[in-house]
Amino acid sequence: MEQDFNFINSSAESISDIKDYIYRILSNWKWFLLTIPIALAIVYYINLSTERIYGLEATIGVKEKQNPLFATGTNIAFNWGGVSDKVESIRRVLRSRSHNEQVVKELQFYIDYLEQGRFRIDDVYGKTPFVVRLEPDQFQLLNTLIQIEFIDNSSFKLSINFDDKSTIKLVNYESDKTKELNLNTSEFHQEFNLDNPIKNPYFNLTFESVDGYGDLKGKTFLIRFRPINNVVGAYQQVRANSVPNTSLLNVSLMGSNKKRIVAYLNKTIEVLAENQLQEKTNYAYQTLKFIDTQFRNAEDSLVLIEDNMGRYKRNKGIYNLSTEGAQIFSETTDLDKQQLNLNDRLEYYNNLENYINSSENYVNIPAPAIINAEDATMASKVSALTQLSAEKEKLQQEVTDNHPSMITLNQEIETAKNVLLENVSSVKNIISLNIRNSKRRLNNYNYQLKKLPEQEQQLLHYQRKYAMTEANYRYLLQKRYEADIAIAASVSDITIMDRAKDTGQISTKPRKEFNYMVGILLGTIIPLFFLVAIELFSTKIQTVEEIEKLTPIPVLGVVGKNTAKNNLSVFLKPKSSVAEAFRALRSNIHFLFDRNKVNETKTIVVTSSIGGEGKTFVSMNMATVFALSGKKTILVGLDLRKPKIFDDFGLKNDIGAVNYLIGQKTISEVIQKTEILNLEFISAGPVPPNPSELLINRATDELIDFLKTKYDYIVLDTPPVGLVSDAFELLKYADATLYVVRQGFTDKGMLKMINDKYKKDEVQKISIILNDFKIKGGYGYGYGYGYGYGYGYGQGYHEDDKLPWYKRIFKR
Repeated sequence: MEQDFNFINSSAESISDIKDYIYRILSNWKWFLLTIPIALAIVYYINLSTERIYGLEATIGVKEKQNPLFATGTNIAFNWGGVSDKVESIRRVLRSRSHNEQVVKELQFYIDYLEQGRFRIDDVYGKTPFVVRLEPDQFQLLNTLIQIEFIDNSSFKLSINFDDKSTIKLVNYESDKTKELNLNTSEFHQEFNLDNPIKNPYFNLTFESVDGYGDLKGKTFLIRFRPINNVVGAYQQVRANSVPNTSLLNVSLMGSNKKRIVAYLNKTIEVLAENQLQEKTNYAYQTLKFIDTQFRNAEDSLVLIEDNMGRYKRNKGIYNLSTEGAQIFSETTDLDKQQLNLNDRLEYYNNLENYINSSENYVNIPAPAIINAEDATMASKVSALTQLSAEKEKLQQEVTDNHPSMITLNQEIETAKNVLLENVSSVKNIISLNIRNSKRRLNNYNYQLKKLPEQEQQLLHYQRKYAMTEANYRYLLQKRYEADIAIAASVSDITIMDRAKDTGQISTKPRKEFNYMVGILLGTIIPLFFLVAIELFSTKIQTVEEIEKLTPIPVLGVVGKNTAKNNLSVFLKPKSSVAEAFRALRSNIHFLFDRNKVNETKTIVVTSSIGGEGKTFVSMNMATVFALSGKKTILVGLDLRKPKIFDDFGLKNDIGAVNYLIGQKTISEVIQKTEILNLEFISAGPVPPNPSELLINRATDELIDFLKTKYDYIVLDTPPVGLVSDAFELLKYADATLYVVRQGFTDKGMLKMINDKYKKDEVQKISIILNDFKIKGGYGYGYGYGYGYGYGYGQGYHEDDKLPWYKRIFKR
């Protein structure tokens, strides 16, 4: 049960410590009132000066579109399935260097249109009263600002500052060549007119006017020609994000000029669509070229065969086949066509097999252009292999060859490849078998053919050859017709769903609201961090609670900050909170006196750890508060090394305790009267060379004994015990000892020495006074009149409260 109570008590103390710590941190709220406005002012400047960045987007659809006039087997653009991941390939194209270079060149985005702004040189593309038109195949000044200052609406002054360069670079955007030009001047200035060609060693161009810009006089613009490589690199950051579960792409770009973004997005989509259509019809164009060649050959062969057959008929006088010959011709013609088709298919599958065995990438497997592939299983196997190969090509951009996913994918590709090769081998065997069967049947008909007359055999030969050539001619004619229609009817796989447009979009950067939130956060965190650090690493005493944890010596009370003109705070401001604190101390100190000596003179020794803690201040005001209560009191300055009490009383330090201790003066001669009723004073006197020896001699005892016969209270202002041992010698005279600790000044370690003395009973009847106490959140919570400090009890009760409202706010 006792353990539970101790645990609860310990927990309560920990919570109290945390609350006290938080209160002390928050008590410095004035710092936050300073840092937060400063942070907000900095954020305001950042928001004002940061370049505005806008984000615009366009939406496209990506879907392979086949010509609906043709079936898969007859469409001239027929493929085995191609790359299945069309959307991903388009994304890569949009970010590729070659594509963006083409867009930059078409838009001439290597020309910068600029204007000097408040914080920077701004991009004003699409907002200038002119556009630059370059002369073809000419060199232009590279990477140098060219200033255009308008004289009136049609003329301008063109200026270039070469910054003391000896050479400059020129670029030819058509040939992509650069050259250097030696300079003999540091500046160039000349006046020109709009719409007139300008030719000089630096550039060859025309500033073409744009209507609708009003009065141009005095307006200044800048242009600059940049290397294409630098420009293209920036635009490769275009984003192409796919819309989930669709074939749509959102193409977006960010920049400081919305007009430039709109122009680039729309142009990049247009170029993409044109290139995709070009790539799509390239196969048809190549096939058409092949068909045209074969068609001309077939046409020439047909004419030659027809001429030879006509001459043969005329020379031999035979024009028609017999009934038996006609039947043989009919049968052999069909077999000839079948054998031709089988040989074509066998040749294609041989080519397909060789391609698969000799290639590592199967994305572009050759498709049959002019043969019919009727095996559905074969088509599916080829499509699966091309799809796996496309996945591998994509995965290679992300992982190494040793990655588990790459190893698995390679195994799948190898399996698909082997299955496809087995299918190809099987189909080839079937085709070869059909070819042999066809040849066997042809051999039977050839045997019957030999039974016909020789003249009829030759005529039959000509007719069979003519029929085969004519059939091939008609087939090629049909394929040529299909190719022409396929090319004319082909459309791009890219569909523009939503073009980029400036609809008044607000800038995405700077994020003003977010920046203000960050500013408030930093304005709070930064001082909080320092305050926490100060609290964590502080070695100074701040609160009564800390004193109670550091020492078993009881706390008699706390005294606030002195606001009087000197240390006589109780006398000068009797209604102040400090005066009230000393009255409370006067009441509390009676608990330290011996009950058996109620009517005897009380000697109070005031000391501290080091100088500067306010022991003299406490001594003077304790003596004053006793005197004002009607008690005859004397204040004795025994800090012989640093005497300073006399100044506040307006007295001199020419003679004092030292003079008595060395026998120069009598006690009555060193006692001085003060302006405070009932209070007399003995100053320390001249600083002696041996203060310790003076304080421990018999004269000190006689001095104290004499004073006890004359006064009700004797207050001794002694040296700091942490610096000299004098004070310990004087403690033997004390009926009560007041040990002064100053808030934010006394180091926590200073209490160790007095603690040791107290624990060894070398010091008795001692209490601690916390001096210079400032009211802060958590400081002295619960220590009001009971600890001799009445600050804040009753508005307007103390003189300190009768301050202007703005001072009262900060004082609280």
